[in-house]
Amino acid sequence: MNNRRNFLKSMATLGAAVVAAPIMANNPLGSPDSLVLDTPLDNTGLLTKNNALKITGTFLDEISHDIPHQNWGVKEWEQDFKHMKAIGIDTVILIRSGYRKFITYPSKYLMKQGCYQPSMDLVDLFLRLAQKYGMKFYFGLYDSGHYWDTGDMSLEVERNKYVIEEVWNKYGHKYNSFGGWYISTEISRNTKGAITSFYNMGKQCKDVSGGLPTFISPWIDGKKAVQAADSALTKDVAVSVQQHEKEWDEIFDGIHEVVDACAFQDGQIDYNELDAFFSVNKKLADKYNMQCWTNAESFDRDMPIKFFPIKFDKLRLKLEAAKRAGYDKAITFEFSHFMSPQSAYLQAGHLYDRYKDYFEIK
Repeated sequence: MNNRRNFLKSMATLGAAVVAAPIMANNPLGSPDSLVLDTPLDNTGLLTKNNALKITGTFLDEISHDIPHQNWGVKEWEQDFKHMKAIGIDTVILIRSGYRKFITYPSKYLMKQGCYQPSMDLVDLFLRLAQKYGMKFYFGLYDSGHYWDTGDMSLEVERNKYVIEEVWNKYGHKYNSFGGWYISTEISRNTKGAITSFYNMGKQCKDVSGGLPTFISPWIDGKKAVQAADSALTKDVAVSVQQHEKEWDEIFDGIHEVVDACAFQDGQIDYNELDAFFSVNKKLADKYNMQCWTNAESFDRDMPIKFFPIKFDKLRLKLEAAKRAGYDKAITFEFSHFMSPQSAYLQAGHLYDRYKDYFEIK
C-alpha cells in the first residue's frame, strides 16, 4: 500500500512539473498570475507612432447611393462634430448637395427640376456647426446622375450654374465658415469634356465667392476600381503609373487656374503601389502650383461585403505613404460612417480608438 501511495505521489509531482515547465520557461516574471497582473497589456510597440499624415478633413455624405443613411438629427450631428474636433479635423466637405432627386437644402431651383423637398436644411446645419467648432465648410456641387448614365457632363455644368449662384446668395454672406467649394463630379481618366467642365464650374465658384478655394477628388483607375454593385473586387486591366501621369498632366494643365487642390482617392490601387502613384501626384501638383491632398478612404475595398470600416493597418499604410510623398493634407471618406464612435457600424468606433492610439491623441 505504501509503495502504491508513494508511486501516485511521485507521479502527481512529476505531472505538475511538466505543466509548469513551459509556463516558467516562457514567463520570466514567475507564476501565471504574475504574467496577467504585471505584464503591460499595450502591445503597440511594433509601430513607430505618429509617423503618418493626420486626417484633418472629412466628407459629409448624406446623399449617397451605396452606403446607408444614419437618420441623424441635430443632436447626433453636433456630437459627431465634437468627435471630429477631438482628433484635429478642421475641414468638412459636403460630398454633394444633391444626387438625382434627393437634396440637402431647400433649393428652389432644384425642386423646380423635380427634386424632393428635404426634411432638414443640412447645408445650414453644417455651416452653423462648422462655425461653432472652428472648421471650414466646403460646399459640394449638385450631381444630377446624368454623367453616370451617359458620360456627358454638360447637364452637371448647366444645373450647377444656378446652384452655385443660389447657394452663395443664400449662405455665403451669412456664415464665415463657408470656406470653399468641392467640384463633386468624379473622374479617373481624361474623360471627354472633363477639362472644360471642371474649368467652367471652378471658375464660376471662384468668381461668385471672391476667389474661395476649390478642389476635386478623382479616383485612380487601378486594379480595385470596380463598381460598387460588382461582385468582383479587382479587374484585370488597370492604368499604369506612366499613363496616369500623362493623362493628369494634361488635365491639371487645363484646370489649375481655377482648381486649387486635388485629393485623389487612395483605395483603388494596391498598398504596394501607393508610393509610385503618390509621388507622381505630388510631382504634378507641384508643377501646376496646386495643393496635393489625399482622400484616405476609411472604408475597406478588399471585402466582398461593401462597405465596412477599414482595418486600421490599411489606413495607416496609406497615411504613412502620404507623409512620405510630402502631401499637404489628408481628408477621408468618410468619418461619420466609418470612423465615428456613434456610427451605425460598431467597428467604426474601434477604428477611431486605434487612430487615436497611433497618433497619441488623448
